[in-house]
Amino acid sequence: MPTIAIIAKVITMGMNAGIKSHMVIDQRCRDCFLKTYQLLFEKFNLSVPQHNEFLSFFRKTMASDTIGTTPEIQRELSDKFRLLSGINDPFALEKSESNYLANLLYREWKPKVLASPDSFSMALRLAIAGNIMDYGAANSFDIHKTIEQVLTAKFAIDKTQLLKQKISQAKSILYLGDNAGEIVFDKLFIEILRHPDLTYVVRGGVTLNDATLKDAESTGMMSVAKVITNGFDAPSTVLEKSSDEFLVHYHSADLIISKGQGNLEGLIHERDPRCFFLLMVKCEVMAELLKVNKGSIVVLN
Repeated sequence: MPTIAIIAKVITMGMNAGIKSHMVIDQRCRDCFLKTYQLLFEKFNLSVPQHNEFLSFFRKTMASDTIGTTPEIQRELSDKFRLLSGINDPFALEKSESNYLANLLYREWKPKVLASPDSFSMALRLAIAGNIMDYGAANSFDIHKTIEQVLTAKFAIDKTQLLKQKISQAKSILYLGDNAGEIVFDKLFIEILRHPDLTYVVRGGVTLNDATLKDAESTGMMSVAKVITNGFDAPSTVLEKSSDEFLVHYHSADLIISKGQGNLEGLIHERDPRCFFLLMVKCEVMAELLKVNKGSIVVLN
């Protein structure tokens, strides 16, 4: 089985895809893609011919100037892996375990949030802490340690008070979800918001460990918000590929709360003042883009 280093040497063709199609993809993003699928190769014990076919597809994908955003590249790679392996949901076990663990933490932390003198702030921080539950970015994480750190950490970018103000003024809110597990912390935050017209959005299909309708159903999200999909199975929100139903909600919302790096990658260039991005900065590329340190927590508008 080829190692990451060996795979990286195979990829020598020109790169024309990135956060926007006219940009060259960062070498670190390319390495991150390879790491994700190398772990899946090992997890499911794929054959050498399967490896080789995937690598050939990877080279062609990286050379294309028509795919678009990095989440769209991830979608193409994910589709190819599923086709080669016959495994429809490679992260099914991890998603189930994440939801289970998050539900345990929900029962532990909800009474603490309700008893807090600033329930909004604590629930917001827990929602951001939940963003660490991302198998697309890493093959392991410590949610307990992350919660401890996030509850006392200083925001690298802090538009919390503006977000709170906009929530109080908004007639309708669109909340863009990210990962399984994380969705449970979003649920707690939404319960604290108690907004009468809030719609929660999951992915339009299986992609990495991102939350889908199945996760919304299993975690009880539908009891606290209207739930829809964005109609597209990339680990992001890509407006050009989203469903008409989603776009109606998107364009009519007074406020958009966007969770995670994937959604940020898909929407940052929209420069939409309605968007508030809540995330943990998990890679150097995003840290440089936002001019913060890796590992920072952010509420960006």
